Amino acid sequence: MEPLLSVIVPFHDVADYLEECLASLAAQSLTSIEVVMVDDGSLDGCDAIAKGYAARDSRFTLVRCANQGPGPARNLGIGLATGRYLAFADADDVVPPDAYRALVDSLEATGSDIACGGVRRITSEGEAPSPLHARLFRRIRQRTHITRYQSLMRDRTVWNKVYRRSFWTEHGLAFPAGLYEDAPVAIAAHVHASRVDLLPDIVYLWREREEGGGSITQRRSEPANVAQRVAALHAVQEFLDEHAPGLRPALDGMIATWDLGIVAAAVTAAEDPDARARLLDLAAPFAGGLREEAVRELPAVRRLELHLLRQRMVDELAEVRRARHEGRTAQAHVVRRGRRSYRWYAAYPYFGDRTRKLPPDVFDVTDEIALRARVERAEYRDGRLRLDGFAYITPVENSRTDLRLWLVEIGTRAQIPIDYATEPGGRFSAEVNPAALADGEGPWRLHVEVVVPGGLRRRGRVRKVRLMARDGDPDAPLAVEESRPAGPCRIRRVRREAGGAAQEAGKDSARTVSRGG
Repeated sequence: MEPLLSVIVPFHDVADYLEECLASLAAQSLTSIEVVMVDDGSLDGCDAIAKGYAARDSRFTLVRCANQGPGPARNLGIGLATGRYLAFADADDVVPPDAYRALVDSLEATGSDIACGGVRRITSEGEAPSPLHARLFRRIRQRTHITRYQSLMRDRTVWNKVYRRSFWTEHGLAFPAGLYEDAPVAIAAHVHASRVDLLPDIVYLWREREEGGGSITQRRSEPANVAQRVAALHAVQEFLDEHAPGLRPALDGMIATWDLGIVAAAVTAAEDPDARARLLDLAAPFAGGLREEAVRELPAVRRLELHLLRQRMVDELAEVRRARHEGRTAQAHVVRRGRRSYRWYAAYPYFGDRTRKLPPDVFDVTDEIALRARVERAEYRDGRLRLDGFAYITPVENSRTDLRLWLVEIGTRAQIPIDYATEPGGRFSAEVNPAALADGEGPWRLHVEVVVPGGLRRRGRVRKVRLMARDGDPDAPLAVEESRPAGPCRIRRVRREAGGAAQEAGKDSARTVSRGG
């Protein structure tokens, strides 16, 4: 009987990790699988581990080839696969036990061509989020497509997915030789797919090897490695120019923030002048070829770094990157320029430095300025509802901000003053006296205005943090609504039923209010 899923596992000198990878595949709750292990010319004895699995589990097959790299090894495995669906696992990573069942079940239910899921990193300190995949898989999205959800441009790995085999064959998908073979295939598949499913499940654990390891990630600062990264990304650009030109700005935006950030780190860290020159010869022209419509959408500090990389201004690039990693660019002094149609400029390193002749637009943060205001804790004590939180303007220095807080009744738009105290850095503690709301029915929203030196001001609604703390008197007459965990901070009266149960007033259906809130 043919298996439902074929998993291709190329391996080369990964004796320290292969056992854990293969054990995770053997333990899959989806049992109708075959695992095609491709020994890509290993010399460290890890083939003995693969032989052991092939000998004791008929679902595991071992094939050998001369060392050609992961792309050709995967292609060899695909040619031997017999399953209805295809998946890929790198030999130093781990697949959670229910991953393939969740992905295959989704494809069986929707008829989509690809199912994708979330990724976490395996680090020396435990599991951690994968920055590349962060926020992509927060909720289920079925039958979607990269043209409708362009954030999928970051989903350029093949191992957090299951592919329909007929789809793979129809479009002649195959891995190129060399490093960074995932991106050209993963993006092409996203474009060719008729529909794609996204699952919030963690379906892959991506290992971050210790320093000194031989993985591609560990060698990403080497000029030869950077050259292959640039070549792979250029291939993706050419593919999109031909098949989906509307996606090119999304790709170039991701390259500018992710890939060129890695390359810039390699350039500034290179101590050997020849190595630095080779890196610049690769990076500067590639950065110069990014679409300007993508560059304009970048945050100013990223535009500044990109400009410095294009101009080969390495010392200045190192200083700006240092400022960003130290948090100085997230809390920058801003300056207003212009009279009628004025703009706001951040005083990042080299702002106003005439000797370097940097264009003003790389410091322009006007379109990035935004209010961030959240309640972190709601507590009813001593007859008042206390709300603790923060409000500031990003990306602006906020040590000397002025805050003003008030309530607005939703139905009447009436404004109600409240008592509050502020601390440096935009923190506040507000108190709501039920007597001040006696003339209204509610509910009420919390509003704030933030003013920073220089005249910049923003006002708006205060929201709740996702896991807002609650405490206090269980008989409180006021409550912060529990619906929409990260939604606006709305305050309602609490009315008591016979027997003492508390309900939020004005709700269509009764719901017991949690303690104090």
